[in-house]
Amino acid sequence: MVFFLATTVTLSAQQISSPDENLTLEFELQENGVPAYQLTYKGREVIKPSSLGLELKDDEVSLVDGFSIADTVTSSFDETWEPVWGEEKEIRNQYNELEVILNQNDTDRSIVLRFRLFNDGLGFRYEFPQQENLGHFIISDEKTQFAMTGDHTAFWIPGDYDTQEYDYMESRLSEIRQHMENAVTENLSQTSFSPTGVQTSLMMKSDDGLYINLHEAALIDYSAMHLDLDDENMIFESWLTPDVKGNKAYMIAPSNTPWRTVIVSDDAREILASKMTYNLNDPIAIDDASWIKPIKYVGVWWEMITGKSSWNYTDEYSAVKLGETDFEAATPNDTHGATTENVKKYIDFASEHGFDGVLVEGWNIGWEDWFGNSKDYVFDFVTPYPDFDLEEIQKYAEGKNVKMIMHHETSSSVRNYERHLDTAYQFMKKYGYDAVKSGYVGDILPRGDNHYSQWIVNHYQYAIEKAADYEIMVNAHEAVRPTGIGRTWPNLISNESARGQEYQAFGGSKPNHVTVLPFTRLIGGPMDYTPGIFEMDISKLNPNNDSHVNSTIANQLALYVTLYSPLQMAADLPENYMRFMDAFQFIKDVGVDWDESIYLEAEPGDYVTVARKEKGTNDWFVGNVNGETPRTSKISFDFLEKGKTYVATIYSDAKDAHYKDNPQAYKIRKVVVNNRSELSQRSVPGGGYAISILEAEKSETRGIKKL
Repeated sequence: MVFFLATTVTLSAQQISSPDENLTLEFELQENGVPAYQLTYKGREVIKPSSLGLELKDDEVSLVDGFSIADTVTSSFDETWEPVWGEEKEIRNQYNELEVILNQNDTDRSIVLRFRLFNDGLGFRYEFPQQENLGHFIISDEKTQFAMTGDHTAFWIPGDYDTQEYDYMESRLSEIRQHMENAVTENLSQTSFSPTGVQTSLMMKSDDGLYINLHEAALIDYSAMHLDLDDENMIFESWLTPDVKGNKAYMIAPSNTPWRTVIVSDDAREILASKMTYNLNDPIAIDDASWIKPIKYVGVWWEMITGKSSWNYTDEYSAVKLGETDFEAATPNDTHGATTENVKKYIDFASEHGFDGVLVEGWNIGWEDWFGNSKDYVFDFVTPYPDFDLEEIQKYAEGKNVKMIMHHETSSSVRNYERHLDTAYQFMKKYGYDAVKSGYVGDILPRGDNHYSQWIVNHYQYAIEKAADYEIMVNAHEAVRPTGIGRTWPNLISNESARGQEYQAFGGSKPNHVTVLPFTRLIGGPMDYTPGIFEMDISKLNPNNDSHVNSTIANQLALYVTLYSPLQMAADLPENYMRFMDAFQFIKDVGVDWDESIYLEAEPGDYVTVARKEKGTNDWFVGNVNGETPRTSKISFDFLEKGKTYVATIYSDAKDAHYKDNPQAYKIRKVVVNNRSELSQRSVPGGGYAISILEAEKSETRGIKKL
């Protein structure tokens, strides 16, 4: 259903409210013709008057002042659309819009500021109509401001042009500067820009209980936005990622910027439930998306991340040239993970336990010197090592009804990847690979460019759209964080683009990290966090690695529900799952695609509890993840269908469990529940619980206690 109404109004009508009238957006021209906006929620100020504008390179008059209002148009829109995959079967897209047409009299230029006000927040962008005096232009700075009303508590990571892989910091806005040095931890590629610069999605909480999230939507043909804080006045200003010349964006009219977004509520659960970011993206661009299938997979990955195995085939060569280095003559190092024999073990495990796919990394030649050498021609994405038999693996996987997942590490040589993309995708289809995990580790080539500049953002988009031509799903790691583009291009089935589980093998992440991610990284789209680690002591896999996974087993199970992704990995080694088969049953049972999602409890940095109904079934799954402080979670099962009886299997922390000292202590119990049932369940530090709730006949409930 779509409803659209547009009316031209008088020039004084520069205010709109959200459909539920809780939010109010007001636009004005300040002194000297500077555009500005402000936002209130239930009568409380969210964004104080904040100026808008764009600095242009080599231009005496930029798009920051000297404007007059030529016209304003208000409109309303209401539709319901169905995503290919998602947390909901249907998404309502309802907003009121204010279009402000501005003329800059001294230059005879015009721009449009478009504001869309949803029940859950505000989206706005700059638009540049076709015109004589604004054709090609370069943006040197975007001057969009977000003026805060106070010294809010923020959950933030450092502003960086090349990585989002940081642990989240929690501090007052005024304290960002003093914590920045500790917040910037080592990464293989990183470029910080300011002692008060942070990344979006930025989550904040005001002292009077407002939850505020700043982000962007529909990042297309533009550079990624960071936020730089004036910590004396508590004003954020947009800070775009530059290219090697320092330019922020190259524009051609007609065009527009991405949407700048403010999601706000007095209930943290509504931040998590917001679909505004998706709604600000264009509808699906793929005519027939029936080939896009959510999947659950295992893979030859964690053993290499922990150092138990290696990506490279041999230790003989310090340098490799594709087409010239003779790998057939090389001595294998006996640690290579992607061997035909080892991969078959994973295929057997996937087949036996009902997993859809197997990911293999390190199968293709070039890993001996893939990183850190400014090497343009790193991989060709089609040539396997001598111990990886592509055809044998293909036949074996097909015989077991398991799909193989390709891995393309680009070493951030984007030109090399683009020159090979068609051949690589054709190769994938030939051998039955319908999904690819791509990676962009290390500094970008061409040298000096950044991971989130306009040109590189366009590369990521090019790879997605090219993959769609071949009906291939993409799971991009180290790429720019998602901004709802999965609505338009749902073959972008997941991303990493944050500090994922792999860092638990690199020294660990904070135990509350997974209670922050849903409020930040997942606002823009699903995350391939790679959950399901059961062996927390990494030294048991690799004696030279003393890292520890800061999580309990119950917490790891809950991640399959709390960290949404239509592409979910059971990341640990098969032998570790065999030790805890009763807990592993939840990973086998849990869905990956949903008809309905209900956020039951939420507080950023402390806890998240979610219930989801599996698509096409009457089965529900609940996940709770907990931060540092032990607590008792209290939830109702009123989301269950009235009159029906269910058996709930509860996987919880044992009484003496603790993420550091006793992470593998858990309890499993079955209870009978209905929509009147309630649960009080304790979660330990770094812990949580997971529940599968399956509809049952009376005969199936005999001997099981009611909750």
